[in-house]
Amino acid sequence: MTIRRSKADQEGTGRKIGLPWGSSPNTCPVRCVRAWLEAAAIGSGPVLRPVTKGGAIIERALSGRAVARILKRHAKALGLDPKVYAGHSLRAGLVTSAAKAGRSERAIMAQTGHRSPMMVRRYIRDADIWRENAAAGLL
Repeated sequence: MTIRRSKADQEGTGRKIGLPWGSSPNTCPVRCVRAWLEAAAIGSGPVLRPVTKGGAIIERALSGRAVARILKRHAKALGLDPKVYAGHSLRAGLVTSAAKAGRSERAIMAQTGHRSPMMVRRYIRDADIWRENAAAGLL
């Protein structure tokens, strides 16, 4: 998949990332993206696009603010505090989950587009507090 522009690539150089198949058909990112592209009849251009209340798909990229609003709405529907969720939560969650699964900093940075190992380590440090925790199981 090609990311044409991102927070980490303001110049729009673009980069390719691998979108791996998931273990469950219901949550597999490849299957979900393919189903969306087919349902929305998207052959080129942005993948994430606004949808009107009437169901029409608009031919432009979904804004970062729209992503945040969608995440907050779904967090609230799940009984979570929407104030602590935003678009950044997805990226932070990926870094944290990848670190917990033992992925290397290099692999995480290649997927997320982070340029600084120090920034990635901020998330990894948070993930590491639960892995091999010295206080776990002492009581």
